[in-house]
Amino acid sequence: MGGCVGKGRRHIEEDKLDFKGGNVHVITSKEDWDRKIEEANKDGKIVVANFSASWCGPCRVIAPIYAEMSKTYPQLMFLTIDVDDLMDFSSSWDLRATPTFFFIKNEKQVDKLVGANKPELEKKVQALADGS
Repeated sequence: MGGCVGKGRRHIEEDKLDFKGGNVHVITSKEDWDRKIEEANKDGKIVVANFSASWCGPCRVIAPIYAEMSKTYPQLMFLTIDVDDLMDFSSSWDLRATPTFFFIKNEKQVDKLVGANKPELEKKVQALADGS
């Protein structure tokens, strides 16, 4: 499964990606991001940051899997950022497609995955969880 490239249409509220049932923190501002990163550092947690878009089909497919992972691996912090809602912030990251997952430890990127590749995402998340 791949990812979506380019700018999508603006979305309406009902179009939001659904992470219900998981422990995914939806980032709505740069301040929100800074708070969560600080919290992760304090707790010694690795952050999995999902940059996605509500109009992106693969993002919709991976969302419930991501939510499930957030319950399976509570030792990690799972964040999601809608690239359309936080355009300025998102543009400061090396995003070529959505979804893109960044793995962050002590405020430094330690890994990255582009696209809704479930087996690869599970492998990377599990490896980080085992190492934390």
